Amino acid sequence: MGAKVQVDGGGSGFIDQVKHLCWWDDNAAPPQIGDRLHVVVLDADRDPPRLSALPGDIDIARRLRGNDA
Repeated sequence: MGAKVQVDGGGSGFIDQVKHLCWWDDNAAPPQIGDRLHVVVLDADRDPPRLSALPGDIDIARRLRGNDA
């Protein structure tokens, strides 16, 4: 289970339900059509690519890129 998403600039991706905040936080709403999400790519080799919208994953990706902003 999860959400298939359209990526800005074209293409698509998939956010597994456990990689969206609503799975972990009862106050977070599940993704809806038209929502804009900030995500990171977890596995670009999958079809569609697997993404994460979790703040912790986004922080890790920023640190790995050397971009803490």
